[in-house]
Amino acid sequence: MAMKHEFSLAYAQELDASDSLNRFRSRFLFPQHEGRAAVYFTGNSLGLQPVSTRDYVLQELNDWQTFGVEGHFEAKNPWFSYHEMFAKPLAKLCGAKEKEVVAMGSLTNNLHLLMVSFYRPDAKRNKIICEKKAFPSDTYALQSQIRFHSFDYREALIEIAPREGEYTIHEDDILAAIELHKDSLALVMIGGVNYFTGQVFDMQKITRAAHDAGAFCGWDLAHGIGNIELKLHEWQVDFAAWCSYKYLNSSPGSVAGMFVHEKHLNNPAIPRFEGWWGTDPQTRFLMEDTFRPMDSAWAWQLSNAPVLTMAAHKAALDIFEEAGFENLRTKMRVMNSYLDFVLDEIIRMKGAGKMEIITPRKAEERGCQVSLVFPGRGKELFTALTQKGVIADWREPNVVRIAPVPLYNSIEDIYRFGEILMEIL
Repeated sequence: MAMKHEFSLAYAQELDASDSLNRFRSRFLFPQHEGRAAVYFTGNSLGLQPVSTRDYVLQELNDWQTFGVEGHFEAKNPWFSYHEMFAKPLAKLCGAKEKEVVAMGSLTNNLHLLMVSFYRPDAKRNKIICEKKAFPSDTYALQSQIRFHSFDYREALIEIAPREGEYTIHEDDILAAIELHKDSLALVMIGGVNYFTGQVFDMQKITRAAHDAGAFCGWDLAHGIGNIELKLHEWQVDFAAWCSYKYLNSSPGSVAGMFVHEKHLNNPAIPRFEGWWGTDPQTRFLMEDTFRPMDSAWAWQLSNAPVLTMAAHKAALDIFEEAGFENLRTKMRVMNSYLDFVLDEIIRMKGAGKMEIITPRKAEERGCQVSLVFPGRGKELFTALTQKGVIADWREPNVVRIAPVPLYNSIEDIYRFGEILMEIL
């Protein structure tokens, strides 16, 4: 049964007082506005810094100072095996086995490495299906992979767009495109959560359809990991990649990650680009001429761990572990319910023509993010929000993205946002 909400500060504070996760708010550092914490709603773009991050990074700097190169084995967290600490928490967040995940590289770099393995076009099968209005870096990566294999991306890249006059994509249109191109399809590669609208796709259904068509299926989870429930192993996803600086709060441009399903591990038919850190650690320092891949997604690693950004990553993931992702998901549902109520109240009071919500309302089709369109208003509205202490996100031509996250945002934040937006409108 839907909760009966009130648009009042007292009600918002009452919900916060009963929130068992509200204590985690003090574990993060908020930008300040006029002497108080700003309403920070851009966890979908850059998560806040945990208070503990400084100590985690300083630990590695101190060990570097103390041990020099010997820190690879003598540091408190030996750098040689540093990446191994991320297998358990990332596997939980991905719904994967520990051997299927690895913290490494950067998002687009990892997508390219994965497409080396899973986009192997030939004269018959060379098409890729993706969503229209994917994040530009994904589009560039897909286009360049197609060109690299000497095909024309204008013919090989099939982009599924929203229908006329709509913002979100009908999944039936994706499935229909897979069926239409099944004889020439090599890969389906889509953002699991669309960065522009916040739409969550049914990854299990689309992955199954891609496999039925004889194609691989991979996902960009930059806006998915730490936000929505993932069951990548169970869904038989071939591969996925993500960054860690959005919902995972792991510092700007921090180390990213990838997933490779266990069915592809140690499969000699799956090629990969190879580097020293993908080799068996037992023989790594023998400096052999022959590559001996690790029996895990770690075989896709090229270089040794970027320890300083990984330290920030560990600080954030330790908080996720403590909070419990299921608990965060439960709180997110309450937050989404209240946010919907506040936005609907604003529409009711100001008129439907003042604001449009373009993110799906169904729980299974959304995460934390809500995208708003303000007909007839330009960036000056976004600027007004910023001047009043709301840190949101602007996307051309006329979309404001907000993402109250359960780890550090509060119901009072949502109330304050609603109050400020009401005043501006």
